[in-house]
Amino acid sequence: MPKVPLRAALAVLLTLTALNAPTAYADDTPADDTGSVAVTVNARAALATVPETGLGTNHAIWDANLGTNETADLLKAAGMKLLRYPGGSYSDIYHWADHTAPGGYVAPGTDFDTFMSGVRRTGAQAMVTANYGTGTAEEAAAWVRHANVEKGYGIKHWEIGNENYGNGHYGAAWEADNHADKSPNEYARHVVAYADAMKAVDPTIKIGAVLTTPANWPDAITAEGDSGSWNEVVLSTAGPKIDFVILHWYPGALDKTVHVPDMIQLTREQIARHAGPGSERIGIAMTEFNTGSNSNGTNTQPGALAAADAYATLLAHGVFTVDWWNVHNGIGTVTEVAGHTDYGDFGLLSSGACTSDGSVCEPALNTPFAPYYALQMMSRFARPGDRFVRAATDRPEVVAHAARRPDGDLAVLLINTSSGTSYPVKLGYSGFSPAAGAPTVLTHTNGATAITTSSSGSATAQTLPPLSLTTLVLRPRALQSGGPGVPGGPRATDVTDRTAVISWPAAAPGTRPIAKYEVYRQNGAISEQLGETTGTTFTVRNLKPGTRYTVNVIARDAGGAQSEPSPPLTFTTGAPATSSCSVKPAIQTDWASGYVGSLTLTNHGAPISGWTLSFAWPRPWQSLGSGWSGVWTQEGSQVKVVNEAGNGTLATGASTTIGYVGNYGGPNVLPSVYTLNGTICSAG
Repeated sequence: MPKVPLRAALAVLLTLTALNAPTAYADDTPADDTGSVAVTVNARAALATVPETGLGTNHAIWDANLGTNETADLLKAAGMKLLRYPGGSYSDIYHWADHTAPGGYVAPGTDFDTFMSGVRRTGAQAMVTANYGTGTAEEAAAWVRHANVEKGYGIKHWEIGNENYGNGHYGAAWEADNHADKSPNEYARHVVAYADAMKAVDPTIKIGAVLTTPANWPDAITAEGDSGSWNEVVLSTAGPKIDFVILHWYPGALDKTVHVPDMIQLTREQIARHAGPGSERIGIAMTEFNTGSNSNGTNTQPGALAAADAYATLLAHGVFTVDWWNVHNGIGTVTEVAGHTDYGDFGLLSSGACTSDGSVCEPALNTPFAPYYALQMMSRFARPGDRFVRAATDRPEVVAHAARRPDGDLAVLLINTSSGTSYPVKLGYSGFSPAAGAPTVLTHTNGATAITTSSSGSATAQTLPPLSLTTLVLRPRALQSGGPGVPGGPRATDVTDRTAVISWPAAAPGTRPIAKYEVYRQNGAISEQLGETTGTTFTVRNLKPGTRYTVNVIARDAGGAQSEPSPPLTFTTGAPATSSCSVKPAIQTDWASGYVGSLTLTNHGAPISGWTLSFAWPRPWQSLGSGWSGVWTQEGSQVKVVNEAGNGTLATGASTTIGYVGNYGGPNVLPSVYTLNGTICSAG
């Protein structure tokens, strides 16, 4: 029976450009280089709160073990809080009422009510994907009625379709779609109809629409006849009707977590730009994720380390669920990775399958693979209601994450990606004083079949085994009582190139009145104070043009006691409002790994005879391919364009346009600051 239907094509499409990327999950360090790694944890630099639905995974109706008690109990032990059904691309051929999927295989014991029995046994919530490709809004509304009115399941999150951009509209077709019009506009119109029909049955549900993931095909591509990219069209039409958007990510390499902050920020910016008033209510769900890297470890320890790093980073940046593909998936390409057999299986649990010639078989059914333990470690490191805070290290081989618990405890997750070196780490803390004595230490090492728990080392010194996950749970030296409450979430207004007005809801006073508020910028794991005020509004000055800032607000009372940090605020400064020059960027065409762009330069000052335009790529994965109408050069991240003989003179009010090809291997954050002959230009 098939084990990976309709999945492999997508994984290949999404990872073509990533498979040749260098991986950070390899040992480039000499075995005798054991200098200690400095870890900095800053409890004042708060990120997102861990959501109830944060840790999730996918179930599929072609998996005969979907509804077994053993499977449910293993998922419960791993801390799974959300289970998605009926399984990837099968969602667009599945008809729930008669439990059929024409053209696909449906295993016995996988119907919707059986799935929900497993959800309840697991102690999780369900997410259901309604059939867009071959279904109707009426069919989806009937499913809501059965689930929430007749059965009382209380399912909150409902997706409309799965990867519907893969219906052939952009050339590649793996997703079923019976609509004659396969454009994003048609999909968006149906999302509106589905949302209206489904919410008429249960107004409390939340509706999700499919988006493309930044820098993953077919993101940013505008197909013939469309008014914009998939995301632009879908958000513009369906934005007022939806409650969350859906991303999928198969990075194809183990060192791509660095893409996450831009990936999520660009998605938020698209929502704000296109979804209309009130778009801040729209959440982001990563309903399919897998490292997708057979050569570097799909179900062995390197893949597990990448999984923990990605889950922590995505949740820390506000994604409300990350859902592993898949519970059971089936054997793939068999390799040897980090001293263990990697079966190329995208599942958390073994399917007990063998290769087609029977030469290699997986472990017994439901044997956990290494990523299972990574997600189990995540559930013990960052629990619902905890608040992620900044953590950083001074060596790339070791990755750190941290979370503050409501009871005052601090958890620190340390990931040693080196395959051959044990690293001693020295930990330093800001905004937190650990209690004396050994902390609780949770560890998972290469090849281990369980997470071990001990009390060892200290809050400031630990040793990390090679290819390991380590979580420290630290008690505070003293619990503060009677201090001020947490300030409300700040917002930014009147953002210019150099200033921004930050305001926030007042904190509740404790035993003493609040004396002032302090505004801090996150600079990695370091907090830089931008200023303080006795009110709830502060104008930040001396900012840098074209720069993204993340800030927190802390309340301090008359006795000097301080609050926990506010939720984070991220904003980006732009170019000056006025200048003696302006630059207007434009993109003519984009193919999700590069684009043809143009820059129109306008002189607003005295006549110019000879010009040089300069800008910097914001990210290391961006580069100049070629350029025209000027002499283009790149050194490091800096790009310089010198006029040609025919366009070097610009009279007052005159313009000239130059063009280039830009390449990118990650989220494409465009330059926003350009200088002409040393002067920062305004936006055109």
